[in-house]
Amino acid sequence: MNDQDFMQIALELAAQAEAAGEVPVGAVVVRDGEIVGRGFNAPISRHDPSAHAEMMALRDAAENLGNYRLVGCELFVTLEPCLMCAGAIMHARIARVVFGARDPKTGVCGSVLDAFAESRLNHHTRVEGGVLAEACSATLSRFFARRRTEQKTQ
Repeated sequence: MNDQDFMQIALELAAQAEAAGEVPVGAVVVRDGEIVGRGFNAPISRHDPSAHAEMMALRDAAENLGNYRLVGCELFVTLEPCLMCAGAIMHARIARVVFGARDPKTGVCGSVLDAFAESRLNHHTRVEGGVLAEACSATLSRFFARRRTEQKTQ
């Protein structure tokens, strides 16, 4: 499997988030070409502000691997990570983050700031953005357009 294949699976997880009434973001953690963690946004349903897709996938991978350090793992996520998720990614020692859509309001992989480029931090994750960016962006745009329409009719 390649980056696009893993991002496609993350998009499928984003669809699960949307079906649950959550913002459609999905993520997978991969080690040696195998998915070891899956997650999608669930802060509303879990009443948990930290239940972002990345956090859920990291938790799943850590449990499956029996270690909070995810050395050598890659994270594929449909939306550029926020600062909270970037911190967890660093603490988990994720080797590489691949994201789809940029987040101009909260993204910290270059959009608002670049947390992973901060040389003073002790772990440096490689970052690649724009994988299936159009599909990832379209998923989010459709969701928010529908939500705005629903709010107008209420």
